[in-house]
Amino acid sequence: QVQLVESGGGLVQPGGSLRLSCAASGSISGIYTMSWYRQAPGKQRVLVASVTSGGSTNYADSMKGRFTISRDNAKNTVYLQMNSLKPVDTAVYLCYAQIINSGTSFPRNYWGQGTQVTVSS
Repeated sequence: QVQLVESGGGLVQPGGSLRLSCAASGSISGIYTMSWYRQAPGKQRVLVASVTSGGSTNYADSMKGRFTISRDNAKNTVYLQMNSLKPVDTAVYLCYAQIINSGTSFPRNYWGQGTQVTVSS
């Protein structure tokens, strides 16, 4: 059973920083793209950033320059470093990954349970 487990959320003051982690575990043969999404109350889920297995990254325009996505393929883990946080960044942050289960040859989509990030003074 493959699982994605996020950690690192919490309460931070405006201008502060947080680092989120998401570790994939289970019978994994390979992982393609890993991404972070966020969903604020009453709003749609939106892409924050993504990183391919080769390290190519993509960011939502509003996060460019403030957020950095990275991954450790040996640990099946993706990170999101968030700097200069603003109240509008308050949301549940969810991890997403395209994972090839052991014994199969095609990727499946997996989501983590989410971690709350609250930016407030």
